[in-house]
Amino acid sequence: MPKLGPADFLGDAAVVAQALIGAVLLVDGVGGRIVETEAYDRADPASHTYPGPTPRNAVMFGPPGRAYVYRSYGIHWCLNFVCREEGHGAGVLIRAIEPLQGLATMCERRGMHDVRLLCSGPGRVGQALAIVHAYNGHRLDRKPFEVLAAEQEHEVVAGPRIGISKAAEVPWRFGLAGSRFLSRPFR
Repeated sequence: MPKLGPADFLGDAAVVAQALIGAVLLVDGVGGRIVETEAYDRADPASHTYPGPTPRNAVMFGPPGRAYVYRSYGIHWCLNFVCREEGHGAGVLIRAIEPLQGLATMCERRGMHDVRLLCSGPGRVGQALAIVHAYNGHRLDRKPFEVLAAEQEHEVVAGPRIGISKAAEVPWRFGLAGSRFLSRPFR
């Protein structure tokens, strides 16, 4: 599978979010197939970039193909991929992956053995892949990250985003049709 580089993240956040379904995400060799994403854009009131650049969201305004890492609810580190051109402020939240590599490591990190629930939500993905704030701004085409293109086309479903209070109705949540590893089923 070819590795994705910065140019693969230049598109509109919703387009990139759909294209990432089926890609493989590894962090230090641990990870799996991306089965659920959400898109966020500067014009989107639910986006961290909506109010403009701040020290917290500065990475989102930087070059595409970088990790944007933030803490959710003061507990979980969440992983986003910066997309569009530098200065725009858009990204894709990795909501769920199908665990494929490093299962024992992910189970130990999460303190559980239910493979279906290991990475079914952005906080769970962060914990299973040992995402930390130090990864904020790291290139996705360099260690510890590796993002590999999907081996085949997948049927992608779309629906409203989850866990936000603004613009939740925007259908920018994307998932691999029929996957049992989603954070929530699509209606």
